[in-house]
Amino acid sequence: MSDDEIASLPSEPTSHSDLDDDLTLYDEEYSDAEEQWKESIQQLELLLTMVIVPFVGKYLGRKCAYWGWTKFMEWKYPVEVALANQAVFRGARIFGAAASL
Repeated sequence: MSDDEIASLPSEPTSHSDLDDDLTLYDEEYSDAEEQWKESIQQLELLLTMVIVPFVGKYLGRKCAYWGWTKFMEWKYPVEVALANQAVFRGARIFGAAASL
């Protein structure tokens, strides 16, 4: 080490109380950060269990029920539906929707 580097060092040795204060401050900051991290994880878990899982379950349940009902009806009543004119079908669907108002 050069003399300039040695001169820039503190002349008084650091006391143990200063080190203890620094460590206590570091521990407090660490515990605050850890507490905030746990709180954010808890909020994500609540979001997942209260919002996302029910919507996904509802969507998948309806898809599964629709698929199962379709398979059952095709088995029970084997009817084949063929649309000859798509434009007429769309017009009838729009007319039926407007008539229900």
